[in-house]
Amino acid sequence: MKQLLIGNHAVAQGLYEGGMAFISGYPGTPSTEITEHASTFPDIISEWAPNEKVALEAVFGASLAGVRAACTMKHVGLNVAADPLFSFSYTGVRGGAVICVADDPAMHSSQNEQDSRHYAIAAKLPMLEPSDSAEAHDYAKLSFALSEQFDTPVLLRMCTRISHSQSMVEVGERIPHTPIPYQKQAEKYVLVPANAKRRHPVVEARMKALAEYAETCPFNAVEWGKDRQIGVVTSGTCYQYVKEALGDSVSVFKLGLVNPLPVQSLMDFASQVKRLVVVEELDGIIEAHCVSLGLKVDGKNLFSVIGEYSQDMIRKAFGLDSHTPIKESELPLRPPMMCAGCPHRSIFYVLSKLKLTVMGDIGCYTLGAQPPLSALDTALCMGASLSGLHGYLKARPDAFDQTVGVIGDSTFIHSGMTSLCEIAYNQSPATVIVLDNSITGMTGHQQNPSTGYTIHGDPTAKVNLEAFCHAIGIQRVSVVDPYDMALCEKVLREELATKEPSVIISRRPCVLLKQVKAKPALTIDTEKCRRCKRCMALGCPALSISDMGVAIDSTLCGGCEVCLSLCPFDAIKA
Repeated sequence: MKQLLIGNHAVAQGLYEGGMAFISGYPGTPSTEITEHASTFPDIISEWAPNEKVALEAVFGASLAGVRAACTMKHVGLNVAADPLFSFSYTGVRGGAVICVADDPAMHSSQNEQDSRHYAIAAKLPMLEPSDSAEAHDYAKLSFALSEQFDTPVLLRMCTRISHSQSMVEVGERIPHTPIPYQKQAEKYVLVPANAKRRHPVVEARMKALAEYAETCPFNAVEWGKDRQIGVVTSGTCYQYVKEALGDSVSVFKLGLVNPLPVQSLMDFASQVKRLVVVEELDGIIEAHCVSLGLKVDGKNLFSVIGEYSQDMIRKAFGLDSHTPIKESELPLRPPMMCAGCPHRSIFYVLSKLKLTVMGDIGCYTLGAQPPLSALDTALCMGASLSGLHGYLKARPDAFDQTVGVIGDSTFIHSGMTSLCEIAYNQSPATVIVLDNSITGMTGHQQNPSTGYTIHGDPTAKVNLEAFCHAIGIQRVSVVDPYDMALCEKVLREELATKEPSVIISRRPCVLLKQVKAKPALTIDTEKCRRCKRCMALGCPALSISDMGVAIDSTLCGGCEVCLSLCPFDAIKA
């Protein structure tokens, strides 16, 4: 049966059909929907993990128990999981193990655009890269058998365009997988130095066997064009761009197994074309491989190592006219912003008003860096707001009353807890604000250990943030409603004046949660409005201003009344 699926749904379907029994992940765009869709299958165990490291370690345990397992993450999440990744390569698997990682060229929702192929090379692991939903399904389904055949975890590399684009998929039946009986093998799975030394040669032998497999594997294919003047070597999204831009005017070597790369079959292809061109987004990994084989190749001399490619870019690189009717520069800009009624907005207004240095983190609240609030000074990676704040105050102890760190509840669970331990243990006079909106918001409302619900919405253990803070040695813990800006400012001033660690928990659910009921929209008394723009300083999308004065969009306003407290002329009415 054929279905139209986005790439992430296709991956989940393929993993399910391939006999997966367990999946764990941490939500991160563009990978989130893999775990979400997998959770709809009742005969597999699906979980949200506190972070990607935990997810991968859980997959190691499930594989050790003999079942087929997978985990999901975005490219920066693979950084968090790097510790078990490299060691998992040494131990190998019992049940098949697949690590789904989604890269984000052009940084649509990320703080960098790193190339995950480097991890496959460094950790000495096979990596598959599909070019559409059908291949995403097929590669995911076949990856378990590949994992068990070569005794290795398998990396499945997605990217934003493949994860979120749709194409037809031939959906099949689930292949039952009988768990492999557990057998103690300390020499394989206990990586003390004596055992690890014996495992390294196994890893090298495995990579050699995989390199031989790459020559004839079903993931790599040659598509001959009308002539053989130009041969293009490509993979993933770039394959689609090449085919759409150049059609069958060029011959194509499409790579589905991007690590290890083939040698002989690639050289045979190169020998049959007059000009060899590599088209790959981000780093020139395939190009460097071709150069190492002594092949003359064009690649990054034609294409950038920055951002996404396009059909138009590829046509221009080959000296052809553009087919793109609308240029990107002609499209209206729509910058991201916090929603109307977002509980984070009022906190950032207070921080901006007090002109504080604010260490930011990763989540919806990163949008606090946008004008007119412009409240954030940093946003590095998950959890870095708190450990960065600690280091900053150790270097500048005089700045304790001018500096805060902000972090969301999900990010706090992910990697902020250990950073707060650092603050408590080494006693920096840090003021930390935990923005608790009761959900993992930026990626589309996923549960986490602080919400009290599982991926299926079932009640479960809930992390008590206040109790945790007290347990690790934070004596000063306050809870505020962010809609009460006067109270927020009062508490913040008090904590900044104290030379000891403190935590302020700003608690109000995300306005987009189903259980949150909006109040009636506010209105403007146009006779009282003086167009002073005090309310516009919030940056709320429900507010606009013209020569006629301030207007409130009733379709956006949720009646939070934060703007009401700012109007000095009583022009905003509930």
